[in-house]
Amino acid sequence: MTSTTDTLGLTQKRKLRQRSILKRLYVPMMLLPASLVFLVLFMGALIMAFLQSLGYAPIYGVNDFPTFRYYREMLEDPAFRVSIGLTFYYALVPTILGTILSIYLALSMRKRFRGRTLFQYIYKLPLMIPYLVGVAVVIELFTQGGIIARLFHAAGFIEVPQDFPRLLKTEAGWGIMTVYLWKQIPFTTLIVYSVLMGLGKEYEEAAGTLGANKRQTFIHVTLPQIMPGIVAATLIVFPFNFGSFEVPYILGADFPNTLPVQAWRVFDDADYTRRLGAMAIVMTISFISGVLLLIYLMLYRRYERIRGRQ
Repeated sequence: MTSTTDTLGLTQKRKLRQRSILKRLYVPMMLLPASLVFLVLFMGALIMAFLQSLGYAPIYGVNDFPTFRYYREMLEDPAFRVSIGLTFYYALVPTILGTILSIYLALSMRKRFRGRTLFQYIYKLPLMIPYLVGVAVVIELFTQGGIIARLFHAAGFIEVPQDFPRLLKTEAGWGIMTVYLWKQIPFTTLIVYSVLMGLGKEYEEAAGTLGANKRQTFIHVTLPQIMPGIVAATLIVFPFNFGSFEVPYILGADFPNTLPVQAWRVFDDADYTRRLGAMAIVMTISFISGVLLLIYLMLYRRYERIRGRQ
């Protein structure tokens, strides 16, 4: 009897141990398919780009590994210095401006107004529309023969539609940033608004009761509470803008243009050996984005520690 009881006890312990192991492995196993895709397609491509940027490209008949020649040529190219400035400009300005406008929209939607329910559906529409559709809309609206130019001509503001100011295919990047804002303001607004809805208005009402005005309440109460949402949104928006290709390629100036466009032009050269220089540009984009995001996260964590959060 005692032996049978011991055997049952060992069997139950074994089953409990197996269940515990399966429970610990459940989440990793569920993530395994997506992780494999990420490792093979993204990390694999990144490793190959890194090796090619260092001169290892047998497929093109080049094997100078390891060499920093392609990085040196990239840094010595005047077009690279101009392109990196434009890349930061096209990425940073829409991110900052879009975040400010998104915070205003999110705060406005907390208030009750006529058509609020309808507006909450309409502002999300750009999220479902591809970027290239936005590019086509901007071209139709803002070219010198576009809809707005024709309306200005019909209203008598300009003599011919061609007198309308050139807004596209210039270094100023008005068309590029318009498309970014059109797509990213709803995205950031959705995140910030979701955070606001989860917080409620108790702290703001308490601050008002204690004598704080609207500006003080926003700076000292509302903004710190929605900061996690702002950080999460900008961590997605800025890297996308920094590495975006199709929008600056279509709406940007022929020269100079952003680093991704510059990388494509080098990669598309008839001389295949120049593709190693394109890989050097790609790795530089990845490195700059990674370092900037790391610094941004470190500053945010320091900000949270100062506020007493861990």
